[in-house]
Amino acid sequence: MLFPVGVGKPPPLNLTHQVPPWWEEYKGQVNLHVFEDWCGGAVGHLRRNLHFPLFPHTRTTVKKLAVSPKWKNYGLRIFGFIHPARDGDVQFSVASDDNSEFWLSPNESPAGAQLVAFVGKTGSEWTAPGEFTKFSSQVSKPKRLMASRRYYFELLHKQDDRGSDHVEVGWRAFLPGLKFEVIGSAHISLYTDESSLKMDHVAHVPQSPASHVGGRLPQEEPRADMLRPDPRDTFFLTPRVEPSSLENVLEPCAYAPTYVVKDFPIARYQGLQFVYLSFVYPNDHTRLTHMETENKCFYRESPLYLERFGFYKYMKMDREEGEEDEEEEVQRRAFLFLNPDDFLDDEEEGELLDSLEPTEASPLQSRRHLPLPAAPTAPGATPAPPVPPSPGDLPTTRRSRALSWAARAARPLPLFLGRALRPRAAAQQQPPKVYVTRVRPGLRAPLGPRGPPWPPFPGVFLRPRPLPRVQLRAPPRPPRSRGRRTGGSPGAELRPPARAQATQGSLEGQPRLLGLPAPTAAANLSSEAQPVTSFLSLSQVSRAQLPAAGDEEEADDDDDGARGEDEDSEEAAGAPRGRWREDAIDWQRTFSVGAVDFEQLRSDWNDLRCNVSGNLQLPEAEAVDVVAQYMERLNARHGGRYALLRIVNVEKRRDSARGSRFLLELELQERGGGRLRLSEYVFLRLPGAHAGGADADGESPEPAPAAPTRPDGRPELCRPLRLAWRQDVMVHFIVPVKNQARWVAQFLADMAALHARTGDSHFSITLVDFESEDMDVEQALRSARLPRYQYLRRTGNFERSAGLQAGVDAVEDASSIVFLCDLHIHFPPNILDGIRKHCVEGKLAFAPVVMRLGCGSSPGDPHGYWEVNGFGLFGIYKSDFDRVGGMNTEEFRDQWGGEDWELLDRVLQAGLEVERLRVRNFYHHYHSKRGMWGARGRKGSRTEGS
Repeated sequence: MLFPVGVGKPPPLNLTHQVPPWWEEYKGQVNLHVFEDWCGGAVGHLRRNLHFPLFPHTRTTVKKLAVSPKWKNYGLRIFGFIHPARDGDVQFSVASDDNSEFWLSPNESPAGAQLVAFVGKTGSEWTAPGEFTKFSSQVSKPKRLMASRRYYFELLHKQDDRGSDHVEVGWRAFLPGLKFEVIGSAHISLYTDESSLKMDHVAHVPQSPASHVGGRLPQEEPRADMLRPDPRDTFFLTPRVEPSSLENVLEPCAYAPTYVVKDFPIARYQGLQFVYLSFVYPNDHTRLTHMETENKCFYRESPLYLERFGFYKYMKMDREEGEEDEEEEVQRRAFLFLNPDDFLDDEEEGELLDSLEPTEASPLQSRRHLPLPAAPTAPGATPAPPVPPSPGDLPTTRRSRALSWAARAARPLPLFLGRALRPRAAAQQQPPKVYVTRVRPGLRAPLGPRGPPWPPFPGVFLRPRPLPRVQLRAPPRPPRSRGRRTGGSPGAELRPPARAQATQGSLEGQPRLLGLPAPTAAANLSSEAQPVTSFLSLSQVSRAQLPAAGDEEEADDDDDGARGEDEDSEEAAGAPRGRWREDAIDWQRTFSVGAVDFEQLRSDWNDLRCNVSGNLQLPEAEAVDVVAQYMERLNARHGGRYALLRIVNVEKRRDSARGSRFLLELELQERGGGRLRLSEYVFLRLPGAHAGGADADGESPEPAPAAPTRPDGRPELCRPLRLAWRQDVMVHFIVPVKNQARWVAQFLADMAALHARTGDSHFSITLVDFESEDMDVEQALRSARLPRYQYLRRTGNFERSAGLQAGVDAVEDASSIVFLCDLHIHFPPNILDGIRKHCVEGKLAFAPVVMRLGCGSSPGDPHGYWEVNGFGLFGIYKSDFDRVGGMNTEEFRDQWGGEDWELLDRVLQAGLEVERLRVRNFYHHYHSKRGMWGARGRKGSRTEGS
């Protein structure tokens, strides 16, 4: 409903108690109603459909209660009568993919239907075909039926876009051992014959508790901020201050903004680049914040950046007392790259860090990641003497466009994100760093022909200082070849494979040259090939996590017997081994952040990139300053007659060369009277700005006055000439239609509700009908409670441009507004007032931005996006429409798409401004082109009509 009856009060159910006449020839089939193009797998989703239950997409019949259309995103309503074969107790069961409900009445009346069996409530439940006993809810309790009577039933089924769609109902006599059998044609009959009825005839459609239960969403907090009440929504009901009493409040001034492109040659469809957005105060909450889990285009960062790095760059991690700024910067930057998968590979199209130059890792940094020598495997064995490493034995650094490391002979510090850290004094003592690695299956790099794999994080830890060793526990790994044990003591080692042993032997002793303690080979094998994913300072590692002094060796983690011996020895020694079992988390980490206003980063150009951002926000200080100026002048003119109660709405269109145009909407309290509404255009002209060609057309009856200024040189408000809107102007909605019965009925119902709620009779509905066969459009117009309407009939195929032009030509008053409209629109209560305010003859046209709802979404729970590219909904004075040439009916004869942009080009070239605003609660219902505009679908073909 456009205007709810009351908060928390569902509308009364219109249940069907009177059954239509029934005939014997109805036997053998039941009625089937199809509701297409509706997402979700729960029956509750079907009830939220705008057209359920009266206006289905298709009406047909089916010969048994087992249906499988092999389609997606649809809902079924199957209803009729069941004729039992004999008296007795009967059990029913329903099976379906996805959810379904089976309702049965104790008699032939739909009003008495009761839910007896169902499959699921959330949309995630399903059964296989013929699986009648998967859920306890599938099987009904025994029902006493009589063969001499017929019983009304209703079967509801909802299918999403996955799975093998089917729904079937079985029954059986309530006797042990009997199986469920699908109810066939011998025991069913039609509720009524619909074959000769048009789609807009709905009086015969039964309405039962199954049709309405759960249809309304529970009253809860709105999920979208736009659904919250706003004074703008009903401000049009407040009486308006007479414009004649406001004419002399401000000095008149010429109004000719520089962004108007009159007589400027623009290419086809280039007009989109000359449409600018207006700023709004206060916040109208048109930003689709509830959709930003899927679309974060409002923020400046690219989606790839946000997916990989998040918003950590806006956070400054707090450092502990005694830590240096450099340490804080390193930790903050490294915190962005906890996962090595976040780095871009060479083949990825990265948008980040492309400017970094590839550099080589310094030998000092590389040696820190060389494989460490293996410990002797037999008593008395002596290690080989240390030898300098050959160039071929050094591992190579991984190359990537996303991250590379610098080699500097004189300054061996690496570059992090393209920036070198500040040098520091050698005497300063830094807390030593601790490697913390997370073993991740499947990411182990293979050994190369010359040695171990490349180091995954070369040079992250900046100081070549001795590191305290932290024993690491790896998760179970796939089986691999292992050396044999040489002893059963806790300090026994694993013999590494031959090639790995040779490689390690050739590099033995190198860590000693660098002043690094040499871990054991077993510890090296378990961790050297694993990516480093986080790090901790020494102060963050408890003593229990550090290895005991002199503890040089670790047994193989994969050997259960060895693990048991190790644990026994640890318990006997009383010292824990300190292995990592999970990532260390600093729950006490704090950060500093400043207030960030992303609105200030937006511009007033028509952003076609982001479709979830709302209207531009006008700074409060600027809005209040303009209102204060106006109220000062207003009370000076009327002797303090009006008091400001509230700033309801301020809209600003900026012109950096000449000034800004404002629409002020203020709630005033008249002295000795009631509340009034002030809604006027004012102009804040910059000092020294020239009027340009404002009056070059000679239409102005008076010369352009000088720009008023304050004594302090600041700009002052003035009244722009010929920029006043009319509150009582007639608005004509022009809508072409063809074979859209359910949408025509919904559109007329919405317009009738708009008239009843607002009491506004200054609008008319013009339907241009292209020989619709599914309903009598003219009769529907007569039956609707509309103030004015006009019916036009055209022959041939559906042509949107020709239909709109025919509707405009039928309007006789050139000083009225024509609104080129679509049929699938949900209008807010203030739509008429919004059209009138933003249409000024010879000056302004209005192209409101509509929110396009997604599949399964409704105005009560809107999910979708703003149609930032579409200009098909367009309001303009008829005189201006005729002056620009109207619709292009020659090029867009048999198709549509682009005719709105072509019209926009000519409107801008005629010197008109186009006001572009996102309108609250202004929706375009989801629908597809399937079955529309006379398109015929072949059997077996599921393509949509064009």
